[in-house]
Parts: sequence; structure tokens; C-alpha cells
Amino acid sequence: MQENKNKKTEKPGFGQIMLSTLAAAIGVQSNKNRERDFQSGSIMHYLVAGIIFTALFVLILAWIVKGVLSNMG
Repeated sequence: MQENKNKKTEKPGFGQIMLSTLAAAIGVQSNKNRERDFQSGSIMHYLVAGIIFTALFVLILAWIVKGVLSNMG
């Protein structure tokens, strides 16, 4: 029983936050992970991860478009 309590209060690590952010962005977040995020995660960690993910996504898309356009002539 006590092990279950410790699991619920355990905060997600950096890797888990990044995976949750990626899964949420793609739309495949599992209910179990969503509940874990809402119960033990800090909103600031997820906001920062979301901002970083969005910025990287936009930069990568801009880089790809720039590369494609430069190769077209």
C-alpha cells in the first residue's frame, strides 16, 4: 500500500515530461500518463516544455522549408 502512495507523489523526471509533451502534441497521450502528469507534475514544467517543443518545431519546419526552396532554384 505504501509503495502505491510513493508512486503517486513521485514527480516525473525531465525525460517523462518531454515524452508527455511530445505525446500530447501528437495526440497519443495515454490516460494513465495524463493522470500522472496532472497529479504530480508542476504546471510550470509542462509550460516550459511546451514552449521549448513549439519553438523547436517551428525552427525545424522553417529550416526544412528553407532547404527545399533553396534546392528548387
